[in-house]
Amino acid sequence: MRLPPFSNLLRTFHSFSYYARVRPSAQQSLSRNPSTLKSMSIIPFFGSLFGSSSNQPSTMSYPDQRSSDEWRAVLTKEQFRILREKGTEAPGSGKYDKFFSDAGVYTCAGCNTPLYKANHKFKSGCGWPAYFDSIPGAVTRHEDNTWGMARTEICCANCGGHLGHVFKGEGYATPTDERHCVNSISLNFSPEDKPAETK
Repeated sequence: MRLPPFSNLLRTFHSFSYYARVRPSAQQSLSRNPSTLKSMSIIPFFGSLFGSSSNQPSTMSYPDQRSSDEWRAVLTKEQFRILREKGTEAPGSGKYDKFFSDAGVYTCAGCNTPLYKANHKFKSGCGWPAYFDSIPGAVTRHEDNTWGMARTEICCANCGGHLGHVFKGEGYATPTDERHCVNSISLNFSPEDKPAETK
């Protein structure tokens, strides 16, 4: 197993320490629900440390059926690692982590399918862009049991590109009480709230 660069490890432990200093508004909720603390701390920690949620190719069928070689021709090396190989960017390193806009749409960096509206995004402090909901039908969910944990992976419904994971019941004051924890590299942002053209 190849470990990430030392600087990424430092970011990972910094992110891990954030969860040890859980914001005051959620501390009571966490003390009553220890499994929530586990999902907030251990899962992102391992996801960042090892960089991949699965080494197995997806068995799902998606409308966009480009081959690995075709994806390599249109994605950067890092986009390919995350979108097609289910990797994870270092916490706090993504360009959309602290980016917020009043209007617009986040699209899949692979196929330009609209995934999230700007008003779905909220400040979670987790180190990755967080959304409480997605555009209906844009994101698929799959069971992910890698690293000995039960998680829910989220993918683009058009091309199957790996976005991240979704967590529920963490106590955020959002309409769904869900956190779609998404890699910035999996996304592009269009300031106009209209579907982007497909590649």
